[in-house]
Amino acid sequence: MFVTPAYAQAAGAGSAITSFIPLLLIFAIMYFLLIRPQQKKLKEHRAMVEALRKGDQVVTQGGVFGKVTKVKEGDEVEVEIASGVVVKVVRSTIAQVITKTEPAK
Repeated sequence: MFVTPAYAQAAGAGSAITSFIPLLLIFAIMYFLLIRPQQKKLKEHRAMVEALRKGDQVVTQGGVFGKVTKVKEGDEVEVEIASGVVVKVVRSTIAQVITKTEPAK
């Protein structure tokens, strides 16, 4: 009916590794479901931004459609959003490239 203290201690004295297995499984699941896809998406976005060329039609993160008129060194891109209206945009704020221009041959 009553459990002696020595018996109760022996029942909970599993190895330290088995107590960490659930923690390791949770970390593995989080890595494959959250961290890895986010890193892949970031890598694809970085490649898209690096491949910007003059003439590409883009959408910024603010939802502004425009055409790339000049790709500057560093972090800036000039985008024409209307006839004669050119704005400077940070490269990383380009959300999507709608149409790509073909490279000059």
